[in-house]
Amino acid sequence: MLNADRRRTLFLLIPVLLVLIGYVLYPSFETFLESIRKNGVYSLQNYQDFFGAKSAANFEALWNSVYISLLSVLFSALIGIPLAFIFTRYDFPGRQFFSNIAIMPIVLPSLVGVMAFMFLYGEAGLVPNAIKDIFNLSKVPFSIGGVSGILIVHAYTMYPYFYMTTSSALNNIDPSLEEAAANLGSNRFRVFWKVTFPLLTPGIIAAALLVFMVSMASFSAPFLLAGGYRVLSLQIYFSKINGDLEMAATQSVILSLVSISFLLFMRWYQNRKDYRMGSKGIGVHRSEVRNPLIKWMMVTLGILAMIVLLLPHATLLILSLVPDGAWTWQTYPTAFSLENFRLLFDTPHIWDPVRNSLIMTVIACVGVFAFGIITSYTLVKRKFIGKNLLDILVMVPWALPATVVGMNLILAFNEPSVFSFGKILVGTFWILPLAYFIRFLPLVVRSTNAVLEQLDDSIEEAAQNLGAKWFYTFRKVILPIILPGVLSGTLLAFVQAIGEFPTSVLLYTLGNRPISIEIMNQLRMFNMGQAAAYGMIQVGLISIVMFISYKFFDVKTENTL
Repeated sequence: MLNADRRRTLFLLIPVLLVLIGYVLYPSFETFLESIRKNGVYSLQNYQDFFGAKSAANFEALWNSVYISLLSVLFSALIGIPLAFIFTRYDFPGRQFFSNIAIMPIVLPSLVGVMAFMFLYGEAGLVPNAIKDIFNLSKVPFSIGGVSGILIVHAYTMYPYFYMTTSSALNNIDPSLEEAAANLGSNRFRVFWKVTFPLLTPGIIAAALLVFMVSMASFSAPFLLAGGYRVLSLQIYFSKINGDLEMAATQSVILSLVSISFLLFMRWYQNRKDYRMGSKGIGVHRSEVRNPLIKWMMVTLGILAMIVLLLPHATLLILSLVPDGAWTWQTYPTAFSLENFRLLFDTPHIWDPVRNSLIMTVIACVGVFAFGIITSYTLVKRKFIGKNLLDILVMVPWALPATVVGMNLILAFNEPSVFSFGKILVGTFWILPLAYFIRFLPLVVRSTNAVLEQLDDSIEEAAQNLGAKWFYTFRKVILPIILPGVLSGTLLAFVQAIGEFPTSVLLYTLGNRPISIEIMNQLRMFNMGQAAAYGMIQVGLISIVMFISYKFFDVKTENTL
């Protein structure tokens, strides 16, 4: 007979395994089976076609996806890490304000951000045409597009991940370690390379993983900025809409293998060394910039950076105030009104995508909040065989590109199964909340793990020794302590889900289309003002949630990473 502790572990482990097996492993296995099926017969023909000469486009798309993702990691790191050092280590006028502005790109959903960049820096964009008119040039001096456009958008939208993780790591470094190295004769570069950088490694690896995965799943930037540039996420989408599910499954498997391989490599690299330190509990020390010239140079650069960072948000606002048909052949908009927002409230069906996004995101976030707590507690505080394997399995939905998650669910739930309770989920309202739940569950688990790993087991044991039952101890002692970490992950899940496009474009129906899909539909119909109005609502919803979380719950998104 099992003792009470083992029964409790089993009680927690069973629902975790059921969810992960039913909605992560089973869909992935169905996709693999579809990839080795050709005209109803099992074979490797799809893989031969993928790598063969007649389908060279697939191999080109695979290389382009990896190439873009690696460069996105590099450029995001080159922006995010130096910014984190400047705002964390130096004190100058406006530092706190500028550091808050630095995370503003995170409130721009991917599709909305790409749209803003198109109207801001594209061939007909505001900035290139303004420069052309100011300097009386014959043509615009530049415009973004192609690979460079994708990388610019990725660097802008993804550098906050490096900025937040590096800032968090720098705040946790005991300055006495660096001071000791300097006192022993090491110069600044050697102190950074031998002391500071190794302690930043876990945070940098976490950000690199996040940026790589998001880049591999990138759909909006290649789709809108580089229509002829092949990436594998787009190839999966085109194969699906052309009805070639076998090739779409094969492409999904290949993309999954690349992403998971990168995940395992980065985990191996991080585990090579022990990055813990013996801290004295001394807070971070900021050096005041005393040189007036350098001080005001930093303030000036901060103001310029603020303008650049907020231009996409301002452009989106301007577009949302331009009535449809009022900006066609003109270089700049000449008429402004609230017509686009009025339509949202005057026409009931126009409001449907907003309501759908909110309902589906809230459903998914309630699920990841509750299930994330159970999963994280089981992984961190319970002992059982296969814990490392379960930990990797939890991270798989985040390691998989969003298009792959969508294809997995299509192939798994386009017919009744025990995990869909005998129903066909594809084509129903519930397929998208399920996709959001599976896709963003790792965010809550990771953020909660970070808090639970710092929680001494003696706290829980002391409560139980005083006569408290396990559930009472968990509810009154453990849950209040880990709540900031749980809310942190749930916040980021909300931010990601409310703007999710790649998964939605594969799974949506007319009845549950979210805001991101409606934005794409409005762009196809050249209703730019209406598309921007939807985009402003998305940005507004994300901003409100982030403000409430920071103001009332003291939630820090860097804990999630």
